[in-house]
Amino acid sequence: MSAPTRSRQEERSAATRQRLMEATIECLVERGWSGTTTTLVAERAGVSRGAQLHHYRTRSELVIAAVEHLAEVRVAEIRREAAGLPQQRTQAVLDMLARLYTGPLFVAALELWVAARTDEELRAALVPLEARFGREAHRLTVELLGADESKPGVREAVQATLDLMRGLGLASLLTDDSARRGRLLRQWAKILDQTLREA
Repeated sequence: MSAPTRSRQEERSAATRQRLMEATIECLVERGWSGTTTTLVAERAGVSRGAQLHHYRTRSELVIAAVEHLAEVRVAEIRREAAGLPQQRTQAVLDMLARLYTGPLFVAALELWVAARTDEELRAALVPLEARFGREAHRLTVELLGADESKPGVREAVQATLDLMRGLGLASLLTDDSARRGRLLRQWAKILDQTLREA
């Protein structure tokens, strides 16, 4: 096979995977774990069932790959967005993190967390992915806040920030919680600023 032909095939394969990733996340958000079938994902992505099976043999494989892909995309978006943040940035950082934890990535991940409680295969694949995403979110938050974790209480304040974001993400699932979330984030920004200054 010639190099240009191989290159075109690789491009088509990458485009198929991209469509499958997007369709999987959409299905998870709209239909949940139980309603996300490989047949439905393939149909929504506009690819044949055979093409879907060629890339991902099981539903767990497909869904884990999609959540991993979306996490990487979202973290990259936040890094790009962070380049334009103001000097006094705690509130802006918290607002960005809140969007991360109330968006489709969080909803899709939550569907998987609940399903993984009773699905050993899914749990085995999800735990390392979540650990990696948790470390990346922590690293990103430290970096964006300019926090020095060698100082007492700073690491705990960063972790409390991420735990708060998860809680706010859960609270927003059933009702529009944006007004209360805004008030909480403004108050937490003051507390966090004070903690980081005192450290």
